[in-house]
Amino acid sequence: MTDHTIVYKKQTEMYDQMVSKQPSLMNVINDITSIEQLDVIDMGAGSGRITTILAPYVKSILALDSSTEMLQLIEKQLDCDDNINYKTQVADHRNIPAENESADLVVAGWSICYLGSSNVENNVHNIEVVMKEIMRVLREKGFVIIFETMGTGFETPNPPEFLKQYYSLLEEKYGFSHKWIRLDYSFDNIEQAEELTRFFFGNDLADKVVTGNLVTLPECAGVWWLEKET
Repeated sequence: MTDHTIVYKKQTEMYDQMVSKQPSLMNVINDITSIEQLDVIDMGAGSGRITTILAPYVKSILALDSSTEMLQLIEKQLDCDDNINYKTQVADHRNIPAENESADLVVAGWSICYLGSSNVENNVHNIEVVMKEIMRVLREKGFVIIFETMGTGFETPNPPEFLKQYYSLLEEKYGFSHKWIRLDYSFDNIEQAEELTRFFFGNDLADKVVTGNLVTLPECAGVWWLEKET
C-alpha cells in the first residue's frame, strides 16, 4: 500500500507528473461558477493542478496544503508571472487561515477525504468542522466545489467503501449537488503508465495496467458543489 504522506513530502515531482496526465478541471469549475476576478481558496492544493489553472484569471488565490514541499512546486510554477496574485500557506482543513467571508470560491480536490474517510478516527466530526470552516470563509452567494475519487481503473463510478459515508454526508446532510465525470489518465506509453500507476496506486492496479496495456487508465471523479445561501 502506497504511503501518500511520503509521496506528498518526498516524491512531489513524480506526483505532479502523474496528475498532469489527467484533463484540466477548468471547464468543470467554470460550468458551476464563472471564475473571473474571484477571490479563491484552494484547499489541499497539492502540486497546483487547480491553483495554476485558475491563478491567471482570478483576483487572488490562496493555496493551502499540509505539505511545504507541494506548495514549493506551486511557487516554482507561478513566481515567474508578476501579474498573478497568489499566496501559499501550510494549513489544516479544520483551521483555514483566512478571514470570515473573504472568498468567493473554495475548491478542494482529493483532500478532504483524508479527514472524512470512515477509517479515520472522528471522521464525521472532522467533516463537520471542515464544512463550518468553509462556510465561515465563503462570502454570500459564493461556491464551494469538492473533487474526490469515484474509482480508479473503472469506467463507471465504483467509489471505495471507506468514502461512501463521507459522500453521503455531503449530499444528504450538507445539501451538495453532485455529478460524476470521467477524468482518465492519458499516459505517453505503457512504461510510463506502469511506473506512475505503481508509484501512487500500488501493485494490483499497476499489474492490471500492464496486463491490459492500459496506456489510457480510466478514472471516475465525483464533483460536489454548493452555493452559500444569503
